[in-house]
Amino acid sequence: MNEVLCRQLAADYCCGAEEVRAGGNVFTTYRPLEGRRRFQERKDCFLKIAAVGGKLLFTGRSDVVARCRERYADCGSEWFFEPDSLRELDGMLRADGRQIASAHPFFIAERPTEPRAADCELRWYEREEIERFRGDERFGEAFCFCPEAPDMLGVAALREGRIIGMAGASADSPTMWQIGVNVDPASRGEGVATLLVTLLKNEILKKGILPFYGTSPSHLASQRVALGAGFLPAWAELVTEEIPRRGGKDAGGIDGETAERLTEKL
Repeated sequence: MNEVLCRQLAADYCCGAEEVRAGGNVFTTYRPLEGRRRFQERKDCFLKIAAVGGKLLFTGRSDVVARCRERYADCGSEWFFEPDSLRELDGMLRADGRQIASAHPFFIAERPTEPRAADCELRWYEREEIERFRGDERFGEAFCFCPEAPDMLGVAALREGRIIGMAGASADSPTMWQIGVNVDPASRGEGVATLLVTLLKNEILKKGILPFYGTSPSHLASQRVALGAGFLPAWAELVTEEIPRRGGKDAGGIDGETAERLTEKL
């Protein structure tokens, strides 16, 4: 396992790096450790789960993690994110007024690779220059404008002075930066995303930082970009959220008072 990723997951999941490397699932009570990834960090960590190296890492509220230990102590990671498992987990969460928010695969790149020849103009943007794109919906994946994970570097592809693609990197932690990319619909399928992600990845590695890339399990085009840019699958991660309340009830039909009573019992 990549040592930077190993230490990062240890900080994110409140355990030791040796526990990440060793066999057996890990269950910890969450506490905000220095060096953790902070992209869109929630006020509390009810539960999150990582699948890595054939094992599962659980961290969150102590009583919730204790229930997970009872159910998943001997569960392997390989098929954990299959629908049956997710439905079971989501059912358990809904009793607390929570639900699965997302479950994504993540990729890392450990070495630079040679990008293809660029058939467009390239333009780089440092941290202070990225602010000009705040509110620009074209680049919602490239730049997040998240205070806890600031946008650090961007690279654009231009033709005839018009931006046709943009990749950006956010400092999700001191040792790992996350890459996102947007390409104009008219220019998709031309290799623009792979070119930009490769260039940005190489620059991040020069800084001694490990680049990573997350996407949806069904977004095959995005996964091909990651692979084409020299990334390899590294871990998968599931995070939870409070069920949004609508008209006095949450999305699961539980009213706010009931949800609060259920939470108080746990």
